[in-house]
Amino acid sequence: MPQAYDTIVVGLGSAGTTAASTLAKAGRRVLALEAQDRIGGRVKTVKCGDGFVEEGAEWIHGTEDSRVYQAAMNNNITVLPQDLDMEVYRSDGSAVNRELMEDLISFCLERVGKPPDEPPMKLGNFITSRLMEYIKEKYPHLVDDKKFLKEFLDLVNLFVNNYEASNDWNDVSAQSRYEELGGHQHMSWHRYGYKTFFEILLNTYNNGPGLPNLDIKLNTEVTQIKWPRDTTGNVEVVCKDGSTYTASNVIVTLSLGVLKERIKMFRPPLPEQKITAIEEMSMGVMDKIIFKFDEPWWHDRALFYIFIWDIKDRENVAKDDYWITRIFAASNPLGSRNVLTLWTSGDVAKMIETLPENEVKSKCMQLLRRFMGRNHTIPEPVEMIRSTWFSNPFTRGSYSYDNLLTPQKPNLREDLASPLLDSAGSPRVLFAGEATNSVHFSTVHGAAETGYREAMRLLPSSKV
Repeated sequence: MPQAYDTIVVGLGSAGTTAASTLAKAGRRVLALEAQDRIGGRVKTVKCGDGFVEEGAEWIHGTEDSRVYQAAMNNNITVLPQDLDMEVYRSDGSAVNRELMEDLISFCLERVGKPPDEPPMKLGNFITSRLMEYIKEKYPHLVDDKKFLKEFLDLVNLFVNNYEASNDWNDVSAQSRYEELGGHQHMSWHRYGYKTFFEILLNTYNNGPGLPNLDIKLNTEVTQIKWPRDTTGNVEVVCKDGSTYTASNVIVTLSLGVLKERIKMFRPPLPEQKITAIEEMSMGVMDKIIFKFDEPWWHDRALFYIFIWDIKDRENVAKDDYWITRIFAASNPLGSRNVLTLWTSGDVAKMIETLPENEVKSKCMQLLRRFMGRNHTIPEPVEMIRSTWFSNPFTRGSYSYDNLLTPQKPNLREDLASPLLDSAGSPRVLFAGEATNSVHFSTVHGAAETGYREAMRLLPSSKV
């Protein structure tokens, strides 16, 4: 007979690892099943250059009431604030007035997450209207510069898409319920790597002994979850390799993208309300293309290099190469001195994942030389890594965002989070993950909050 567990956790990203470790520390017998060959989910720390790079989540967003930041502090780990100082280049290689661009970009990004009082608006329309008011007041000479305004708004659209993982800023609701944590928004794990958060959770940091009550099985893809409506049966979790595991309950931490694809894996089927939530919420894509060089060739002081396309230059890009115009920036991560990360999102990110390695590499190097070659001698990279969050069958995207349905259907995330109960009202199938967090979605700390939330649903009297 297979061993019975108190709880099975499906997925070992931030939510699943938090849930599993919280329950195990409270004395519960926990089995964690992870389809991939590693722990971390949409956090993926990779050795590169003279340190580490992050294919997925890069920063701790905020320090106040953050389970992630607190984990670092509790273990005397110094995380570093990364100030995103900018240098802005045009597609003819010339530099742009840095103070002006930093001011305008900061103004636009500060509007994100500050919903307007008026009726529901698309985020792009909202930011544009506020920006025009600001320009009239502070930079009246730009009001009639239609060319500059068009080029700048195209750039900010890409900026916002990277924050939201959206394809276009007008796919996102200005009435988003997202809330920032207090404190610095870009804290870096630098040479430790984000993987350290998971080592802390699992008690393996600094050669810790782990958690004796927690069994972990990697490369174990779950294909079906059978749950009892009555009070006597166990939950059965069936895996692709033919194995079956039983427990009193299961915490499902699959991404929204995977739930959309595998909505029929539950027996009996999910209730209509939850199916609606899964179908109507949006999962976005944000991808990175990471280049390692023998030595850094860029300025140390600028951490973010922004690319702004001239309208005519953009129009002259070959149709097949359109995707390079959607890579809006390059940055040097704090985890590795000789690495540059290029950023893109949405449908173009999905498409780049399918292109041949050599094509991505050569076109991206052309892009860097076009924008930065006038001021830098740019060598060939010695290595390229690119994220594939959409084509990965176990993520199917990067993180969720509040789409245009949010104002009319504000409870979709709560519906996704609600557990499936048996006839006595006991939770049998519980749901965690960033998409189930009403206000801190799209973040590692938000995912961790939901893992803790569901663990505590099963530990109502515990002081963990």
